[in-house]
Amino acid sequence: MFDQPQTGSVTDAPSSRLSSLKIGNIEIGFPIVQAALSGYSDLPMRVIARRHGAAYSICEVMLDQFLLALSKRQKTKHFLDIHPDEHPVGGQLMGAEPEQFAAGALKLVDAGFDVIDVNFGCPVKKVLGRCRGGFHLSQPTVALEVLARTRESVPDYIPVTVKMRRGIDDSNESRDKFFTILDGAMAIGLAAATIHGRTVEQRYIGPSRWAFLREVKEYVGDRIKILGSGDLFTAQDCLNMISETGVDGVTVARGAIGNPWIFGQCAALSNGEPLPPPPSTKVQADVMREHFDLCESTYPENRAPLLMRKFCIKYSQSHPEHEKVRLAMARIRSREDFESVLSEHYCEDTAGQYINPESHRSQEE
Repeated sequence: MFDQPQTGSVTDAPSSRLSSLKIGNIEIGFPIVQAALSGYSDLPMRVIARRHGAAYSICEVMLDQFLLALSKRQKTKHFLDIHPDEHPVGGQLMGAEPEQFAAGALKLVDAGFDVIDVNFGCPVKKVLGRCRGGFHLSQPTVALEVLARTRESVPDYIPVTVKMRRGIDDSNESRDKFFTILDGAMAIGLAAATIHGRTVEQRYIGPSRWAFLREVKEYVGDRIKILGSGDLFTAQDCLNMISETGVDGVTVARGAIGNPWIFGQCAALSNGEPLPPPPSTKVQADVMREHFDLCESTYPENRAPLLMRKFCIKYSQSHPEHEKVRLAMARIRSREDFESVLSEHYCEDTAGQYINPESHRSQEE
């Protein structure tokens, strides 16, 4: 078993010794939140995170062009679905053209998202090739026009935030462009910036440079909230980032997939409480069933099991027979298949295991 703390389910984040987070006029509270994760942070994952102590979450990134073409059809309506229990929730937007960005942001506002987050951080090659995501860090003029138009189009009461990496690469030119965009974001009136400690060129390889996060927070002071991102796979990682860098909060990405217990762990640690044992197999099964129920109510019946499968594979990491269970989860095609795996591998309430952080470090967000 791995030396990583876990907790059981909690409904709301407990009071914490960490400073409460506020983004614009939105009271977040506990400052360790659920990051946007392409292909993962849909309504079911966000709700599960919320029920386990995440006071705020961000939806998976959506393209501005996709948003503008989005209809109310059953096949696509889930992208804009928001559960009544998950507010405050952020909608993340990515694109190339400033005009479309602004129109896409309004679509997210109309859907009911409480915060609009602009993605300047995605390092995926096909995204960069279309002048989206992290590519904007190479063109401050366009990046700032995107932010300005988005801020102007969105009602004043809706905070606008931005997700960035520390630059395209580690050159002085890239660094200068990063701070040009950051300065502009503050002047435009953005409420917060989430900073990933890797460059776009690094993608997910190599360590996240936390020292850069500390430098950024010292540079901006209280002018804008800074949230840190990168290499957050355990509760202790999250608290260490806040302690070592002074950031106002952190967003947990890969470390929360199949591991919603991380938010309760963070709350326990921050309150000086002893860390509970990992979730038992019964607790794991209960949470997976809850997640599956949400998935079935969000997606068409034939899609839900296939989408849930990737989460089940991640959840299996807490099982003491992880490899065997992972292979079984990879074969599920229906709710019946899922229940069969639970009957075989989760029938007895046995101790779980802590997730090995290295299993996340080797995968991409």
